[in-house]
Formats: sequence, C-alpha cells, structure tokens
Amino acid sequence: MSFDKNNMGKAAESIGSNDLPQLIKWLDEKDDKIRYNAFLLLQQRSNMYSDVYPFWDVLLEKLSSTNSYQRSLGIMLMAENARWDDAGRLEKDIGLYLSFCDDEKPITARQCVQSLAKIIPWKKKLCRKVADKLMAIDISERKETQRKILLMDIINVLAEINKYDKSNEIDVYISNAMTSGILDKKAKSQVLKLLRGE
Repeated sequence: MSFDKNNMGKAAESIGSNDLPQLIKWLDEKDDKIRYNAFLLLQQRSNMYSDVYPFWDVLLEKLSSTNSYQRSLGIMLMAENARWDDAGRLEKDIGLYLSFCDDEKPITARQCVQSLAKIIPWKKKLCRKVADKLMAIDISERKETQRKILLMDIINVLAEINKYDKSNEIDVYISNAMTSGILDKKAKSQVLKLLRGE
C-alpha cells in the first residue's frame, strides 16, 4: 500500500483485477492510511477501467453506513463508476444517492454535491433530476461558514448540467445566487469565469 501519489496512474495501472477484492475490503480498514490509499487506487482505477464497477453493490451498501466516512467513500466511488454503468444502476439508485446532498455531516453532503459533476457527463438523462435537487437545497439552513462553499459546489454542478441541458431555471438560480449576498467578490469572479467556460 505504499506508492507515489504523484504517479497515481501508474500505481492504478499496475493493479491486477484479482487485487480489487482486497482493495475493496481495505475500504473498511480502521487504519486510515490503508483505507485512504485503497480509495485513491480504486478511484484512479475507475477512471481507467471498468473492473471496479462489478463492486457496485458493495459501494451502494456503504450509503447505509452509520459512518459518514464510509458513506463518502461509497458516494465518490459510485460517481467514478458512472461512466461504466451501462446497466442503469445509478438511474435506479439516484433518489437514494441525491438524498446525501442533505447528509448530516457537511463534508459528506459536499462530497455528494461535488461528485454529481463527475456523473453528469455520463448520465445526461439525470440532468433535470439532479438540477431540481440542487436548486431545492435550502442554503440558509446550513451554518453560515458553510453556505458559500456549498453554494459554489452547487453552481459548479449546475454549470456542468447547463452544458448538456440548458435551462432557464438554472440561469435564474445562478443569477439569484450572485445577488444573494452569500458570495463574495472573489467567488462571483469565479462564477463568471465558470460561466464563460474559462
């Protein structure tokens, strides 16, 4: 489990398919270094090959964990494997998946929202459902220190959705976000760059 994180692609490339069950098992490891390295390798591997996808049920099961870290691992690895999901498993599980945008742990909620940007290019049919969920999140219910970063996460995903399914509702949402007082000058500048495709 020791590898150069700067050369993640090479490390993931060197994994054999028969190593994957062990890496999946290590996601439950108490030792954070082993668990996190297993996650990084599985994440990178999922970008390259479809052989992590057969563990979808294991990843889905993680969403039911009482441990938010495990929920996050399931959320992020499911997003990485959306590209291989020809069977439409994510479409079937999307309601459950989107429910974690409101996870009790702010970091898990953010990771869910951020992961949606990785899903959209492969699951364009979900654009409307994802956009509706994101635009329904009540930012004012979040701690004040979390509002700006969550709103920026949401805007990033909505901008991604707009590439495939342009919507007036999204444009209005982003426009309202810009005048909401939540975003500072720097954040507004980032949004404008995002909208220009920079």
